[in-house]
Amino acid sequence: MSMRELVVLGTASQVPTRARNHNGYVLRWDDEVILFDPGEGSQRQLLHTTVTATDLTRICVTHFHGDHCLGLPGTIQRLSLDRVQRAVAVHFPAEGAEYFARLRHASSFHETAELAVTPIEADGQRIALRCGTLEARRLRHPVDTYGYRLVEPDGCRMLPEKLAAYGVDGPAVGELQRVGHLDRDGRRVTREEVSVPRPGQRFAFVMDTGLCDGVYALAEHADLLVIEATFLESEAALAAEVGHLTAGQAARVAAESGVRRLVLTHFSQRYADPHRFAEEARRHFDGDLVIAEDLTTIQVPPRRVPSTG
Repeated sequence: MSMRELVVLGTASQVPTRARNHNGYVLRWDDEVILFDPGEGSQRQLLHTTVTATDLTRICVTHFHGDHCLGLPGTIQRLSLDRVQRAVAVHFPAEGAEYFARLRHASSFHETAELAVTPIEADGQRIALRCGTLEARRLRHPVDTYGYRLVEPDGCRMLPEKLAAYGVDGPAVGELQRVGHLDRDGRRVTREEVSVPRPGQRFAFVMDTGLCDGVYALAEHADLLVIEATFLESEAALAAEVGHLTAGQAARVAAESGVRRLVLTHFSQRYADPHRFAEEARRHFDGDLVIAEDLTTIQVPPRRVPSTG
């Protein structure tokens, strides 16, 4: 059975607190286990979850500020220590390749793990996965930054009553799904006649950025949107100056983009009460809202049930 969930390793921005570790997020999505933005301490945080370094299939870094990448050396060395047998893909802004090289070889170790390094070189770059497409979009921050989204292809849901009416059963159902049509009893049965569309699910990951087109492109129709909310509206001017979002801005993006479940994270250490982020976000977004906490697991919402007309 496929699993689609987000495991939160850390939720602090810039400076960790006693309650919040630096950033770190693991997305389990079918056969992909993707580590996003491993900040300092991410390897240790993994020990408090059900995810291990050997589970990882891919690492995605949005940019090379320390709170989003200083966990890379330990994570990469752990892959070798645990003798991970498969290649682990790594994506990051191509402009930061020198930083990645330094982090990868930050100390002496015996490198045995294979990294499939594929930098992000352009806005809109797409990487084909077995479960869909990983897309990167450029964000607005003082250093080169990309957000990511995972898009599952649209499919269809076969309708048992329609299949029965046309006498389609057993292996013929799979053939009809693959080919798109089936000749039965002198007539052609098409996939569209016995199914309804099933929109693919979408996950979006948006870190350090001011408002820009890339934010909206990533968030569009996301089933689960993980997005930074570093500041509250009282610091909106500061947020704009340093290239960050407020909780209110993130919530408005979610509302305008048709997001189903909104996860706010990356909180400034100046705020001790996380409920303030929820209060601000609720003024703009009435959907499913989660204020992220370290070492929690957040499910991707179940699929929408398509209408059968």
